[in-house]
Amino acid sequence: MDYLLFTYPNCEKCSAFKAYLKETGLEGQELSLVDKQSKMKLREYLGQVRRDEKGGIIIPVFVLRQDGVVLGVFQDSRELDAWLKSRA
Repeated sequence: MDYLLFTYPNCEKCSAFKAYLKETGLEGQELSLVDKQSKMKLREYLGQVRRDEKGGIIIPVFVLRQDGVVLGVFQDSRELDAWLKSRA
């Protein structure tokens, strides 16, 4: 399994997610949504990303993949942790 983590600078939720990921041993890539290429990459997953009541994308966006297939899209570490434990 690998992941893509879409974040913004100075985002407390993003920093907390990154700290959690260090404990999991999962390998992946962080993509800053300040970067145009990262925004373009996020478009590949728009159908699976949650939005707020105004239509804005809720960050961070964590995409868990295996062999290029999306296993899940998560917005916080509790969701991911519950998902990982359910697969153990």
